[in-house]
Amino acid sequence: MEINQRIARLFIDSIEAKRRAQESLVEVIGDAAQLMVQCLLNDGKILSCGNGGSAGDAQHFSSELLNRFERERPSLPAMALTTDSSTITSIANDYSYNEIFSKQIRALGQPGDVLLAISTSGKSPNVIQAIQAAHDREMQVIALTGKDGGDIASLIQPDDVEIRVPSEVTARIQEVHLLAIHCLCDSIDQQLFGSDE
Repeated sequence: MEINQRIARLFIDSIEAKRRAQESLVEVIGDAAQLMVQCLLNDGKILSCGNGGSAGDAQHFSSELLNRFERERPSLPAMALTTDSSTITSIANDYSYNEIFSKQIRALGQPGDVLLAISTSGKSPNVIQAIQAAHDREMQVIALTGKDGGDIASLIQPDDVEIRVPSEVTARIQEVHLLAIHCLCDSIDQQLFGSDE
């Protein structure tokens, strides 16, 4: 296939993945936004984690809250657990890579906080342990997953929210995850600070 045709096909595939996600995820993303808003109104914070591209998404989300999304507003308390290389490498070296997020949650998480756990497959052992640690700390969980939800799907409790992208392709799942993150940021801003229109 000629390169331009292949690129055009990827655009079409991405659009189609987002169209399918729109059909099934709008209400779920709204529920997740409501959970985050309630956390912030109650003086809680949002911790986020993931691996690889999902680590980038976790950092993207926390920066949009801490700094700003699309409007001027006060900073909101959020922290990506993927950014402190000294902490991550010491935990991985002294204990296990599977504990790099859970140990941070056990130290920093408080009842009423929210964990945004991101895994395209739903099978990342360190994200699974992060969810378990969050539940131990009486935190609620919002999971961004894809495919069949993996092992994470079975960990979701009644007060948690799973945003599962209806796709089997990692790149398409990641693209929808980013859109979902932007929807969450927009909804948080709208609900906490009113319409900017």
